[in-house]
Amino acid sequence: MFDELPIQMSLPDATVTYYPQWLTANQASRYQAILQEELLWSQDYIKIYGRTVKIPRLQAWYGEPEALYTYSKLEMKPLAWHPVLADLRAELEEECAAQFNSVLANWYRHGQDSMGMHSDDEPELGVRPVIASLTLGQARGFIMKHKITGQKEVLDLAHGSLLVMSGDTQANWQHGINKTKKTVADRINLTFRHITPVRP
Repeated sequence: MFDELPIQMSLPDATVTYYPQWLTANQASRYQAILQEELLWSQDYIKIYGRTVKIPRLQAWYGEPEALYTYSKLEMKPLAWHPVLADLRAELEEECAAQFNSVLANWYRHGQDSMGMHSDDEPELGVRPVIASLTLGQARGFIMKHKITGQKEVLDLAHGSLLVMSGDTQANWQHGINKTKKTVADRINLTFRHITPVRP
């Protein structure tokens, strides 16, 4: 992909690497247009503190048949790989020296679409998961907050950028995207991960 050196973020108790232009602007725009048009987007419901609420964004879950994923009481069964997602997975596996069997696509359509603070620490992801997060479209503030110290960092994830969270990041940090009253364009975020089914 784009020929540049990654930036190792200076965050305690975490391993976070940022590639500001992992894709060229033209590549990123082309992928964004295709995925907006062709992925099977849905707006599901999750349970938060006992309440059932509509997720404030569109999402789609793709991957291998065994990559069953549950968060906030929402059970997600993967759709078969879209060709663009499959190609990106192959590139990312080489870039990250990791294996990914699934991807969560989130479509933030405007400033009122958001993601609450959370960690990707579900049992299916394992103890020290590698999460490869690819941004297509409008840059939004990606908030990271340390679970113990409260240290907060805000990263503006650029169009075509890649953020890789690994090591103890999910154990020690939360992340999310706030709503904004500003007029913002569409953003698609793809988080590639490896799911291992949890046996009862």
